[in-house]
Amino acid sequence: MNPNRPSATIEDYLGVIYTRNRDGERVIAARLAESLDVSPPTVTATLRRMQRDGWVSLTSEKEIFLTEVGQAAAMSVIKRHMLTEWILSRMLKLPLSELHREAHHIEHTLSAEVADRIRVEMDGPRVCPHGNPLPGFEGEVQHWLPLSEASPGQEVTLMRIHEKLEGNYEMMTFLESKGLIPGAVLHVREILPFNETVGVLINGQEVILGLRLAEEIYVSG
Repeated sequence: MNPNRPSATIEDYLGVIYTRNRDGERVIAARLAESLDVSPPTVTATLRRMQRDGWVSLTSEKEIFLTEVGQAAAMSVIKRHMLTEWILSRMLKLPLSELHREAHHIEHTLSAEVADRIRVEMDGPRVCPHGNPLPGFEGEVQHWLPLSEASPGQEVTLMRIHEKLEGNYEMMTFLESKGLIPGAVLHVREILPFNETVGVLINGQEVILGLRLAEEIYVSG
């Protein structure tokens, strides 16, 4: 293990902070507790260590930002995670629903050098198998829209399932069982804000999704 690399726990925190910062969200301790499924006191104690060691900075309003070294470490672990997902997907043929969980076990032990070799072997992917951007390639996904913002009658291609859903095994299994994976072509039947549902046709089968779920699925028209 590289002595300059943060621990696995700290890398988990850095990854969540990076992703939320990338999406323009305000990051505070309570949000981290929800995302990481740990208690608020645990988050507070961990953040104190991270601030002491120079990974994060906190504003007077308790908003959390990555320092320069924290940003670099976060980008590194996210890249290792996503490239591990490609190995598991292409070589071991794991289903999409299992990639995040399995990659999480491996990412912390992978060296940056091996990650770079994997990226070359995988033909330089710019997004992960779920369609989320590798660090440095955020522009690849900026023109995709949430499914919830599509128009009834529109035919779209599913491009991305946001990181917020990746770790939800039951949700990912449901999406996979319905064929709702990157590359799938969907016909948007209806969007009902009052009912908070989105109806789509895929391979002739109707699927009803909750509006909040559809907000985390990105499509290209």
